[in-house]
Amino acid sequence: MAAPTKPIQILFVGAGAVGCFYASRLHSPAQNIHVSLVCRSNYTAIASSGVHLQTHSFGNYTFTPSAVYSSIADAASKAPEGGWDYIVVTTKALPDVTDDSEDIAPLVEAGGDGKSAIVLIQNGVGVEEPHRKRFPKNPIVSAVTIISAEQISQGTVRQNRWTRISCGAYSDGLGGKTSAALALCKRGDEAVNALVNLWKTVGDIKDAEAYSEVDLQIVRWHKICINASMNPSAVLAGGIGNSEMSLDPDLREHLKACMEEVFDAAPKILGKPFPEKLAKPELILKSTERNTGGRPSMLVDWESGRPMELEVILGNPVRIAKRHAVEMPRLQSLYALLKSAQRQREAKKKLAKL
Repeated sequence: MAAPTKPIQILFVGAGAVGCFYASRLHSPAQNIHVSLVCRSNYTAIASSGVHLQTHSFGNYTFTPSAVYSSIADAASKAPEGGWDYIVVTTKALPDVTDDSEDIAPLVEAGGDGKSAIVLIQNGVGVEEPHRKRFPKNPIVSAVTIISAEQISQGTVRQNRWTRISCGAYSDGLGGKTSAALALCKRGDEAVNALVNLWKTVGDIKDAEAYSEVDLQIVRWHKICINASMNPSAVLAGGIGNSEMSLDPDLREHLKACMEEVFDAAPKILGKPFPEKLAKPELILKSTERNTGGRPSMLVDWESGRPMELEVILGNPVRIAKRHAVEMPRLQSLYALLKSAQRQREAKKKLAKL
């Protein structure tokens, strides 16, 4: 693509495997596209040596960001003139721990009134609502990714397979039901199309996809079909992986029932059925049988003593469904059990420190 005459400034908040991979595919100073990172524990490594990527799709290379910041406050104090065109959030969505919208407010404010597009590459459903409430004038891009990637050491990322990223605007989650929401949706669509075009033409990610608002939410709910069944079940089943669960008759029946609950609820909430091209529960389980060694992120977080993405993967779907008079009893049970287990664990940690 021809280099834009005005620099495109992109900031990724979260320099884990997913953030570093997708940031690296956008960065192209020769084409006037400048990508920077906000890091946490890996700040020193990336600030000194950049990000070393070992990828299945694009070979091995080093990504040297335009700037590396040690915190959001650091980035906000050194924002480029006019702020960032895109602020991309790739941290885990943990609304019971921190409000991402409040955290990134200094970055959004650096761009002035409604300028920056906020891009959310996060798991779960309902992740956009806090940002919409806090930033009523900013376009929001909701993104769902299918990628296998890991940070094998600080500043070194390995992409094992898959590159798909699906993007859609977010106004009110239902495609814009008011004139204000429709205006936001229009700006969001423009940001979606521009960003997807950059990933395709600059980053060579051929399966970057642009969706309408409702269609992107369908993609989100389809991923919930997988995450809300397998993630919590792996923890409650004693720490076994996806393949083992799918091959156990009792657990398979349970997983399928959870998925079918999502398949039944989502069309009632969104007013649109899942398209035929999206895999149904039985096909998902059949594919999962081959995913030997696959360990859901919620299980990894539980075993590491970290907070799990309970709210966006279980709590939000249940609450959103109830707002539409739809019950999700299996997901509600998984949510209640794991929320209690996490609360009890945190209480024991506090007692141990006394």
